Amino acid sequence: MPMLDREEYIEQVYFFQTLRDRIKSSVATQEVLERIDQEILSTTKLPMAIQFLATEIKQSGLLSTGFKLLSHYFSPFQAFIIKSTEDENRKFSIDTGLHVLEKMAKYLSESPSPSGLFVFQFEILSRNKLGYDEGITSMAKDPLYSQNWKDFIMFVSKQIGLVEFAEFVYLRSDYYVEVERRQDPSYEPPLQPLFASKEGQIAKANLGRDPFFLFAALQRQLNYPEVPRSTEKESAKDEIMVVRQRVNDLEIRLKLIEAEVKGNVDLSIFAKPEILQNLSKNDDFSD
Repeated sequence: MPMLDREEYIEQVYFFQTLRDRIKSSVATQEVLERIDQEILSTTKLPMAIQFLATEIKQSGLLSTGFKLLSHYFSPFQAFIIKSTEDENRKFSIDTGLHVLEKMAKYLSESPSPSGLFVFQFEILSRNKLGYDEGITSMAKDPLYSQNWKDFIMFVSKQIGLVEFAEFVYLRSDYYVEVERRQDPSYEPPLQPLFASKEGQIAKANLGRDPFFLFAALQRQLNYPEVPRSTEKESAKDEIMVVRQRVNDLEIRLKLIEAEVKGNVDLSIFAKPEILQNLSKNDDFSD
């Protein structure tokens, strides 16, 4: 999938923020999705995407299923984040997940750089213990990354745990080339540098230290996007909110099943394949 237009990411920011706020107010996810498309700028494709999400959650009961099927609109990493909020083995709430997606969409709507997005996404995986295998693989599929970046990200996935994060950044920076050329002016790096000189300097200064110090330094010095985080107190509230949300969603699905048993609803209308079809009509919006 190619990068979306800037207006799409702007509307995504509003969508993720509003969905998060309304879920926190104990409104069921299905109810929010059924109405919020009317609030989104109609010149974007997001309203159609939301309609499909509303349809899919009625069938599967999962928000992540719709995100995965809309792979030509939502990135694999966005789908991974939503899927992680639905994993009962992880303490990663829908509130934190939507906050992450909101921050990422905001960054993509401005002047994003591959290095900034890479560090942001990697910190999300690290800080929330989401696992590196599936998480990094989904990162590599983001449309902002060139092939060189994709290759680098997959290399990181194989070496993580053996090589510290600061070293990944330092060794693939312009600063590393500068340091080497002080010893050997003819030095040419075997791989193209991906990080600028300043990133390399900051990474070298953080070798052997907790990687979260590097993340924080890049945010302070170079205005890298900050990753949302929850305190322990907020996490407890999040768990209660998740339980409440699931109860609300189950109640809606139960009413739907009761209506079907009584013959008052035709579930075939929920398939709506034309929604998915319309989303991928334009060449610049398809896989």
